[in-house]
Amino acid sequence: MQIHDLVQGSPEWLQYRQEKFGASEAAAMLGISPLVKRNELLHMKATGTAQEFSDWVQINILDHGHEVEAMARPLVEELISDELYPVTCSDGYLSASCDGLTLAEDIAFEHKQWNRALADAIAAGTLPDEYMPQCQQIMMVTGCSKVIFVCSDGTLDNFVYLWVLPDASWQGRIRAGWIQFGADMAEYKHVEVLPGPVAAAVQDLPALSIRVDGQLSLNHNLVLFGEKLQSFIADIDTNPSDDQAFADAEQAIKVMERAETALGAAEASALGQISTVDDMVKTVASYKELARKTRLMLEKVVKARKETIRVEIQQSGKEKAVAHIAALNARLGKPYMPVIAVDFAGVMKNKRTIASLRDAVDTELARFKIEANAVADRIQVNLATLRELAGAHHFLFADTASIVLKDADDLTALVKMRISEHEAAEKAKAEVLRAKIAEEERVKAEAAAAEKLRAEQAEAARVAVAAERAAADARARQDAVERMQKRPVDVGQVQTEPQIIPEIIPEPAPAAQVTPIAAARPADAPASAPALRLGQINERLAPIALTADGLTRLGFAPAATDKSAKLYHEADFPAMCASLIRHIVNVRDNRAAA
Repeated sequence: MQIHDLVQGSPEWLQYRQEKFGASEAAAMLGISPLVKRNELLHMKATGTAQEFSDWVQINILDHGHEVEAMARPLVEELISDELYPVTCSDGYLSASCDGLTLAEDIAFEHKQWNRALADAIAAGTLPDEYMPQCQQIMMVTGCSKVIFVCSDGTLDNFVYLWVLPDASWQGRIRAGWIQFGADMAEYKHVEVLPGPVAAAVQDLPALSIRVDGQLSLNHNLVLFGEKLQSFIADIDTNPSDDQAFADAEQAIKVMERAETALGAAEASALGQISTVDDMVKTVASYKELARKTRLMLEKVVKARKETIRVEIQQSGKEKAVAHIAALNARLGKPYMPVIAVDFAGVMKNKRTIASLRDAVDTELARFKIEANAVADRIQVNLATLRELAGAHHFLFADTASIVLKDADDLTALVKMRISEHEAAEKAKAEVLRAKIAEEERVKAEAAAAEKLRAEQAEAARVAVAAERAAADARARQDAVERMQKRPVDVGQVQTEPQIIPEIIPEPAPAAQVTPIAAARPADAPASAPALRLGQINERLAPIALTADGLTRLGFAPAATDKSAKLYHEADFPAMCASLIRHIVNVRDNRAAA
């Protein structure tokens, strides 16, 4: 806050008020002052024209108000137990002229002259809206914590007060309103603000006189009356465009009405004096019709022009509102702006003058722009937040146009929640995928292990068969050698030729002595439940067919039964094959030896 040493009413003080946006002007700026219209304030600020007051207003209202204020100040000081000092201060482009401020700058004093309606509102604990902007701006400029708002005549007999506290909503509205007011000042085009229209002084038509003398001759001024009437009609503005022109046209309508009445009355008077005055009657009828037609035409023109101007003012407001939204969307980069309510037709109701129509539409347009600017600012902040928080997750926010309208805290919470939920879902998907891959790898590993086991078992069976065949051959040869060694030798015969040793053929073992031994199941074979049926084994060994008893003789008794079906372990199948091969080889070898 900056304090200014200025005397109220001095040229320096007036210049200071012109350059700053004062607290006492805030209500007019918002369009809620019953004393000053927003357009009037805009005109004064933009053109440097100070508001002028009559001597009566200056003496009886303004000067008297300062006197009453000075009388009330000690009463307020006693009430708050602190001293108050009038002060003019500013904070940037905002200013306030306090009726009183404590040295600690924590309490401000604002005084209004005694007014029964205001006093009753304060007594009821309510401060009318037209006074709230001034109090709130005082707190914005001074930084004080509260304002004591007093309405009095300087005595305790008529003295009421109300404590006004800071209101963030009001202060935001005021700050945004002054920003828009400054923008409107920069684009201001002077439109003369005139007092209420008063019809221009119109030289009325001459009094019509028609008198009949005794010889039935006419004594009248119809020619002069007609010339004046025609000249008057020629000067009428049939295309009024401002309040003054409309007032003049409406006054002309009244003149036409009087002319019609006067002509009718003169005609009736003359006809009452003579029986037939054809020329007079025709002349009177002609002028009367001229006045009537002109009056009707003016009435239609005035009505049509007023309606046209109302529509033009309303349409101008709509076009400016559309252009403002387009500019905000351009600033945001995309058409994020929602529909902002604006009621030009509503604010134009019951307005009778062009000036009041324009002021109503301009004030509503300013309110619309302030609200739209606030929404655009919130959207811009939310877009920045979204870009910062969303990062690579922008695809989660296809509804950006709607969520950027949320409050900043709500948007932040929504963005974090969506990202968190998305990451949790992705993590769950990744876990499922990893589990699926692990399961596939496990199945592949088991299949590879089973394949390897089958290969190893087949190789083991082949090696075992080969070893048994070799052992059987060795035993057969050994048996043959032993039999030959037991035969008697004829020593009397001397062999002169080399002896040919016949092929050693093993003696066949008795069938009852063939007892195949089942190949042992590998130690690392999976101990699964028996599910291999005897029929499946025969299908695999076809055309060889085995019975449960035959498998038992090979060393493989059923591991379980399912009704009449015999069940074996799948892991025993390779060993069954190996045992069966050994049995077949043994039978072959034994048959060959026999």
